[in-house]
Amino acid sequence: MKVSPEFRKQLEGYSLTTAEILYRMPDHPSLLQSYVWQDYDIFPEFPTLKKFLDFWTRTLDGPLFKVTVGHCKLIRPAELKAIGAEFRLQ
Repeated sequence: MKVSPEFRKQLEGYSLTTAEILYRMPDHPSLLQSYVWQDYDIFPEFPTLKKFLDFWTRTLDGPLFKVTVGHCKLIRPAELKAIGAEFRLQ
């Protein structure tokens, strides 16, 4: 059985991060648009989110207004225990 890349990231300390990004519309600067971004990232540095926001400011026309970040550790290495049994449900 293969382990998913997302599960490996969680074991390495990454956890699910969600950011709501409010940005100004390029054609109508008085209007705000919302964009939701979600990926696995490391708390509290958030290198993946920072990389995405750097890309946004360099490449896209809509200037950032506000970024709200939500973060939750789903799996911590200390919570995993190896067991010597396998159970199958049919």
